[in-house]
Parts: sequence; structure tokens; C-alpha cells
Amino acid sequence: MATRPREQQYKVDRPLYSVDSFEEEHEKVYRQRKSLLDHVRQYFTCDARRVKNTALSLLPIIGWIRIYQIKEWLLSDIVSGVSTGLVAVLQGLAYCLLASLPPWYGLFSAFFPVVAYFFLGTSRHISVGPFPVLCLMIGSVVTRLVPDEGPPMNITGFEGLSRDDQRVLVASSASFMVGLMQLGMGLLQVGFVVRYLSDTLVSGFTTAAAVHILVSQLKFVLGLVVPGISGPLAVVYTLEKIFVQITSTNICDLVTSLIIMVAVFVVKEINDRYKAKLPVPIPIEVIMTVVACGVSYGFDFKTRFKVDVVGHIPLGYETPMAPDIDIFQETAMEAFPMAIVGFAVAFSVAKVYSVKHDYTIDGNQELIAFGVSNIFGASFKSFAASTALSRSAVQESTGGKTQVAGLLSAIIVMIVTLAIGFLLEPLPRSVLGAVVLVNLKGMLMQVTEVPYLWRRDKPDCVVWLVTCIASIFLGLDLGLAVGLGIELITVVFRAQFPRCSVLANINGTDIYKDRKDYHYINEPEGVKIFRIPSPIFFANIEFFKTKLTEAIGFSPLRILRKRNKALRSIRKLLKNGDMEWTTGMLTSSSGLKEEDEVEGRDNKEDLDLPVNLKDLPIKIDWNRELPANISVPRVELHSLVLDFAAVSFLDISALKGLKTMLKELVRVDVEVYIVACDTYILEKLHACSFFDDEVHPSIFYLTLHDAMLAILGKHPEASEKSSQLEKVVTTATVHYRSNREKTTPGPETKF
Repeated sequence: MATRPREQQYKVDRPLYSVDSFEEEHEKVYRQRKSLLDHVRQYFTCDARRVKNTALSLLPIIGWIRIYQIKEWLLSDIVSGVSTGLVAVLQGLAYCLLASLPPWYGLFSAFFPVVAYFFLGTSRHISVGPFPVLCLMIGSVVTRLVPDEGPPMNITGFEGLSRDDQRVLVASSASFMVGLMQLGMGLLQVGFVVRYLSDTLVSGFTTAAAVHILVSQLKFVLGLVVPGISGPLAVVYTLEKIFVQITSTNICDLVTSLIIMVAVFVVKEINDRYKAKLPVPIPIEVIMTVVACGVSYGFDFKTRFKVDVVGHIPLGYETPMAPDIDIFQETAMEAFPMAIVGFAVAFSVAKVYSVKHDYTIDGNQELIAFGVSNIFGASFKSFAASTALSRSAVQESTGGKTQVAGLLSAIIVMIVTLAIGFLLEPLPRSVLGAVVLVNLKGMLMQVTEVPYLWRRDKPDCVVWLVTCIASIFLGLDLGLAVGLGIELITVVFRAQFPRCSVLANINGTDIYKDRKDYHYINEPEGVKIFRIPSPIFFANIEFFKTKLTEAIGFSPLRILRKRNKALRSIRKLLKNGDMEWTTGMLTSSSGLKEEDEVEGRDNKEDLDLPVNLKDLPIKIDWNRELPANISVPRVELHSLVLDFAAVSFLDISALKGLKTMLKELVRVDVEVYIVACDTYILEKLHACSFFDDEVHPSIFYLTLHDAMLAILGKHPEASEKSSQLEKVVTTATVHYRSNREKTTPGPETKF
């Protein structure tokens, strides 16, 4: 066995501890646990300090505005705000196409939610506004209630409205519902729900969303008239309609889109490669938009080449509008996944920047902030907002320090809306589609994660693939539900079928590892160490019992029944005079009769009781040969150690199953030791009257090595190699090696 120079060693000289002996020697701190009533009383207690903390929590702006460093931060926020505002204008127009709404309503979504988040949000760096995945989910609801072809759904609020106004009403009402759900979850302090959306699930979902976005924008890039389709297989039906009309492609739109995509892609790569040298990223999207507007206006693309342009953009904001209750009922099922996805993406991005810049964010307050932002925005005909990764990256990379940059970006959007929006009227919609497509690179490249996931974690890879495929073909709402279901199933399977293992001692140490993984190990005869690497509950207790039976090599209940059946036969033979006791041995003059065997099949309940030898003149050694052809399987195991270090909880079903199993083992003369058990579990065992005459609290030991030394003390004959265990003395002497001298022993510390 290869050895390495021992530069540092430790030796601990202490008594051998069971849990009982440790608690007798070391007094615990008494902690009074709060009852449910105490928590309720504390929750509703009101004082000046709590009012102040609540105000700071609900209005985070109060916290960071007091420490705002005008000289150091203001200029950076102004530069960041202007840069982000220009991108927000373009993305607002482009992403609005995903929502199947007139483009200028995207400017509303880039303004109103930002203003509300400025006061209520805890992140200082995310840029609030349209998010392509969320826009696409809204667009599916819009086209379902107000399709491109055919009459809209029979809703009272649609009477007297044009098709665009009907769609705006649907989008704003659905967004209002999203805001209500987010606000409700925030007030109920359930921000933890986002934790159920793993990175793998979100990656697969956003990749599928990118495919949906790609397909939905092809009609603008190709200049085709394709009606919006929602529901399962919408991607397939949309592609079918596109390929049917492929010969009608507008060459001007296609060429313009290709030029825009190539230019934006190349400059974005330059921005990424030289971001450390560039003071600010090159705003290529804005530049190309301005150029495209000028070229389209100068060459009259709309008239000469039949190019579909943005068209008339009304100046100013529209009057507030109340949501429609009927639409609430129709969109409630779609609104919930929108609320979860919008918050999950924004919170993930906010968490990245909070770690990078060393400040904290509050998940529940973020839910409140986005809820209020969406309610406020929906009242002014905007649609649900989250954050776009590219826009947030611009705000952070250009030097943004606080949400002052976000407010300034909203002011830029407001200037465009109120004063210069008409300059964007000749902008081809194919340019907006091209901008959307080129920004999908990050989401589409997530598909490269699949080979890595397959090599590292196949269940996670299955979650990714199922979520992605289901979201592509069934739609984003159903796909998210399927992905979440598969993810929970994998968690259940991991917990229900954990990788149990038999441990062995690493020679010369107090370390125990899976015996399959190492060569030089020590396994005392008659001892098994079984490790359970998960909680034990109703779903996996039977699996745990099965794996334990496989590890020890026999069924305790079967052995117990065999022994009781043998005792019944022995008593019968003794009673009939066919067996007698001579010099400490049982001898038989005849074998077991057939009627005795038949009789032994009755009263199976008695066979499960402990072995009773009180009325017999001797104690039977079950591992020796018995007379009268009585056969009982031998049990070579005398000690079983259960490693509970990874067991975090037990439920009632597991308690019952564990107690039954322990009793069966004790009744066949196997001593059971449980090590490294959590204090909470021990308290629960006592509270549930787990212990009795057969199962004692003394079976619990602090560490695995304590239990093994106790076993070797009781069974010195267990193994010739047991001396390897006894050599490991657990006085701590730590040896430090200096830079120029050899190792010298340090002071001895006794624990």
C-alpha cells in the first residue's frame, strides 16, 4: 500500500462514548422551543423597531438611497441609464411582436414596471422590462382568445373594440393577474417556491422557449403573413404554414434581416472578447436600428418593396384601463406559470449580481416588487415584465451602481414615447425580428449542456431533455408543468432508491468507506456496517429493509420463525421422550415425525415472538448442528452497525418499520448499534415511545468508531485484524512543517 509523508497528524485520547454516556458527562444547554402560539404572537407583535424594519423591507430604496455616493456613482448611473434605455427602446419594440401586440406597447412595458421596481426592488443591477420568454407566453394567451383568423372568444369586454384593442385588453388583464399572483406569494412569504425550479429545468425550458421564439419570428424575417397559433404542436403547425408560403418570401426583408443579424452577431462577439478594454459595449443594435430606419425611409421600403414596417406610433400614454374579470377566468391557468417563470428568471439574474457586488436580495420582497410593478404596468396597458439577460448585462457592464440607472433608462423610453417615437415609424419589422433572433444565441447554446449532463448526472439530463421536448411540442405552460413533474419524480426516486452501502475500516485509521472502493480494508468477522444515505420515510422504508437484508445475507424474520419452529419441535420430542439431555447436549433417538411438521405450520403469530428458552434445561447454540434432523440456518453475524449520519428525518411509517426490523434482529441475537444519529431524530424517537424492553436507547453511539471499539470490547474474537482498529487512538498532537526545518511536534492538546 502506498504511503505518503505524514506532515500533519492528529491523535485524540478520549473515552469511548455512547450517546447516553456522552450526555451524562457533558451537560447540554437547555433551549426552550417556541410553540406555534409563540410564533403567531411574535408575528403580530408591533413596536417601533418592527415598524422601522418593515418600512425598510417594503421600501428598499430607503436603505440604499441614504448611502448613495453622488460623486462616485451618479456619472456611472447616468452612462448606464442612457445605454440601457436605448437598448430597452429597441427590445421593447422587438419583444412586443412576440406578444402579438402593436410594437409601441412594448415601450409601455419598458417604462411603468421600471418606475415601480425603482422603489420596491432589492436588486441594484437588473433591468426590468420585457422578457422574450414571458412575452411569448403572453402571446400564446392573446392568440388563443383573439386569433388572427376567425372570431374572438365570446367575452363581454370585447364588444365595440378593434382586434388590436381586444388583444391589448387580454395582455393587460393577464399581466394584472400575474401581478396579483406574485404579490400574493410575496405577502404570504412563499418566495421559496422558485427553488423547485432547478437550473437544469430552467435551462431546458428557456432553450425550448428560444425555439418557440425562433419559429415565431421567421414570418417577420421572411416577410410572410402567418397567423398566430397557440396550444400543443403550435411550433409544428406554424412551420407547416411557413413552408407552404416559402416561395412568397420578401427578398428585401430577408436580405435586410441577414445583414442585421450578421452585423449584430459580429459586433457582439467583439464586445464579449474585448469587454475588458472597451469602456462601454458598442450599442450595435441601436446603431443598426438607426441605419435601417434611415435606409427604409430613404428608399421607401414600404411602397417599393412591400416591406411591413412598424407604422404609426401614437405619441404619449393612453388612459389607464381596468382589467376584465372574464379574462381573469380564462387566463388564470396560464398566468401562474408566467408568474413563476418571470420571477424565477429575474431572481436568478439578481442573485448573480448581488453575489458579484456583495449585497443581499430578498426573494419575498422581489415577489412583492414584481407583483406591484406588473399590476401598475397592466393598469396602463403594458404587459408582464421580468428582466432580459442581455439588457441587465448592459446596465451592469456600463457601470450601473443602483436602480437610478434603471430609472434613467425609463426616462429615455419616456422621451421616445412622448417626443420622438415617430422617427421609428419606417423601421421594418424584419429588423426587429432579426434583433430578437440574434439575441437567442445564449439560450440556444444551452443545448451544448446535454453531453455534459449525460456524462455527469443522467437524471438531470433526463429532466433537461423532457422539459425541453415537452415545452417545444406541448407549449410552454404544459411543458413547464411536465418538466416540474419529472424533476419531482427524479427527487422522489433519488430519495426512494438511495445508494446504500456496506462500509469497512481503512487500515490504521478511524475512517470507514465503502468496502467496494478500497483495497486495504479491515472487516471484523461477524460485524456489518450499513450506511443509509438519505432520509427514511414511508416511500423508502421497504427498500431500506430489502437492502439491509441483502447486506446481512439473511432475513431476520425467517430465521426467527425457523428457530421458534425448531423449539416447538424440540419441546414436542422432549415431551414424548424421543429426546433427552445428557452432559450438556441434546440427543435424539428418532427424527421429527411428519405430523409434528404439519402441526408446526399452525399459529404463525407465535413464530414471530422472541425465542423463549426458559423451560429448557440448556441454552441452545443455533450455529451448531441440531439433533433429530432439525435444520435452522446459521447466523454468523453478531453485530450490526447502522450509520445514520446522512439520515435527516424519520416519519411515523419509518419509525414503525425501523422498530419492527430492530426487534427482529435482536430476537435472533444480533446486537444493533446506531451511530451519528441527529439529535432531532433522537428526540422524536423518545417522544414517539420508540424504546421498550427489546430496543434500548443504549444502542446509539456518537461515532462509527466508538461503536466499533465497543463491539470489539464485547467480541474480542471478532477478527484477527481487530488490533488495527484498537491501534487508532482517537491527546491531539499536531505536527507543523516549517519552510526550512523538518517537522517538529507542536504542543499537545487534550480534548
